[in-house]
Amino acid sequence: MSNIAVFLDRDGVLNIEAGYIHRESDLHLIPGVAKAVRKLNDLGIFCCLVSNQSGPARSYYPVSHVEALHRRLCVLLEEEAGAELNALYYCPYLSPSQGGINPQFTGWSAWRKPNTGMLVAAAWQHDLDLKRSFMVGDKATDIDMAHNAGLKGILVKTGYGEKVIQGDYQHHTKPDYIAADLAIAVDWIVQEVRSKK
Repeated sequence: MSNIAVFLDRDGVLNIEAGYIHRESDLHLIPGVAKAVRKLNDLGIFCCLVSNQSGPARSYYPVSHVEALHRRLCVLLEEEAGAELNALYYCPYLSPSQGGINPQFTGWSAWRKPNTGMLVAAAWQHDLDLKRSFMVGDKATDIDMAHNAGLKGILVKTGYGEKVIQGDYQHHTKPDYIAADLAIAVDWIVQEVRSKK
């Protein structure tokens, strides 16, 4: 049987929302996320980062910088709670109409949320059952992507989540659950997984 996964947005879910992070040292974990990820690790649930990262398309910084930020993220998770992400996917592409200017990364992509390309790639490469999996994000596009792929979508109030709930950011969406933060989201996910066994 294919595995259950929890897909996690990055900014505003795992690390503190700080816009486009130009210095590695400016990436900081949201309190409690490392322990939340470790809880999933201990239960054998596949943890996967899926993140829109348009900085390269906007020519703010190279792809190597995005990957350096992800290395820092993984180090912080490990140092704080012995937590780990099993896989990391990100989309550096952006259409010209949305602000893409770097020819290498400007264009439409099936990987850019709310499209499902990152989820499909992860499911294919790691034998994941999307219908039994979960997406945790702080934007309406995270929830839209989850529902487009048949996952349950959880909106956290960290990052842009509170603004989404109030209708002040992106658009109204109907998450399957709203949580104060990742720790609360993980508690709900664990209950859902156990109730299906």
